Amino acid sequence: MTFLLTLLAAIFVLGPLIALHEWGHYIVARLCGVKVLTYSIGFGPKVAGWTSKKSGIDYRISALPLGGYVKMLDEREGEVAADEQHLAFNRQHPLKKIAIVAAGPIMNFVIAIGLFWVLFMTPSEQLATKIGQVLPDTPAATAQLPVGDKIVAIDGHEVQTWEGINYRLAGRMGETDNISVTLQAADNAAKTYYAPVDEFMQGDDHGKDALSSFGMLPWQPTIAPIVGELTPDGAANRQGLKVGDRITAINDVAIADWISATRIIRDNPETLLNFTVLREGKPVQLAIMPQGKKDNLGNDFGQIGAMVAQSEIVIPEDYKTTVIYGPGESLVKSFEKTEQLALMTVSSMGKMLSGMIGLDNLSGPITIAKVAKQSFDISWQMVLSTAALISLSLAVLNLLPIPVLDGGHIVYHLIELIRGKPLSEGVQMAGLNIGLLLLAGFMVLAIGNDISRLF
Repeated sequence: MTFLLTLLAAIFVLGPLIALHEWGHYIVARLCGVKVLTYSIGFGPKVAGWTSKKSGIDYRISALPLGGYVKMLDEREGEVAADEQHLAFNRQHPLKKIAIVAAGPIMNFVIAIGLFWVLFMTPSEQLATKIGQVLPDTPAATAQLPVGDKIVAIDGHEVQTWEGINYRLAGRMGETDNISVTLQAADNAAKTYYAPVDEFMQGDDHGKDALSSFGMLPWQPTIAPIVGELTPDGAANRQGLKVGDRITAINDVAIADWISATRIIRDNPETLLNFTVLREGKPVQLAIMPQGKKDNLGNDFGQIGAMVAQSEIVIPEDYKTTVIYGPGESLVKSFEKTEQLALMTVSSMGKMLSGMIGLDNLSGPITIAKVAKQSFDISWQMVLSTAALISLSLAVLNLLPIPVLDGGHIVYHLIELIRGKPLSEGVQMAGLNIGLLLLAGFMVLAIGNDISRLF
């Protein structure tokens, strides 16, 4: 059942993005006077569809839902009648060819901007960007960032939400440098701190989120570390932890709240931990090994199968803020966010190729499907956010100058524009074959990463 729901979530999120990407190619081709033969969502054998009586276009859904294509009349792919040669793609001016090819990725950018615009216009109550906790032995601790001050900028870029902070920090992944954090104190005085990072989010911090790796966290409730529920097959239940136990220390580290306990447990999968708990007023020593689990991105974490006793959480007023933007400001911010994330995506690709960050950060269709399913479990806003991020990734990926992708075709047509004639078919085919090998290599690597995250 979980597999079916994951598949449906992926189809619901990816299907429209692929369809609209291909529609971009399709509509611009028709506007440029090129005859379209087939509009397909997916590759391979036809599963369903119809042929338009008016235009003769074959609209279809194909068996392999990993993309799609728009097939146009082209003399390189078959004989074209003399009275239709002016409708063939290969006969068009290079600028028309570029417009047709670029329309798909541009459509994905438009989708991302539109979805971000809707999200920015949706009022939301969020945690204020005041530092709630600074973790020891982290860049934030080294820079002595004061708890309670408000984060207003990262590396000189204004930030208004914790999501924005997380994106700015994640953009520095793999780097060894200083990250600047501008804080606003209670008296509104601003001060910039410089936190040194060394191969940020790599090494021992690989798999951690950007905020935890950097060491500054938003406000979190102080929840008493009292066990409220145990799963029957969990490590905690097997090793003697009981409902009502209060965790006071793990590996001689004093525990004052539940979140501190869970952080140690999550960071130590398959590692024997020494727990000290208070049971009926008396200390009890237990040795518990967290079971190793994997999140959607394949990162390992520990879990002992213990849940906290329920308690009411009240967020202090000075740690709450309502974020709301008008239509115009939301549109500006959606453009800014799209630009930021596109540049971050390109930068991450460059870091992977240079070895600054690992190739295991590359994700494929299985991870995308799992993230899509998870977004449906959270909220409609998360579904739109996930769709926007995937659409943006599709746009950037398709614009890479690899011959088999849209970006590679754009390069071919730019060369044709400059030379006044297209490259020879031999050169183009050689480039396409190299592109196919590169793309196949990336797909094998991405799917391999996906599979490794499952086990």
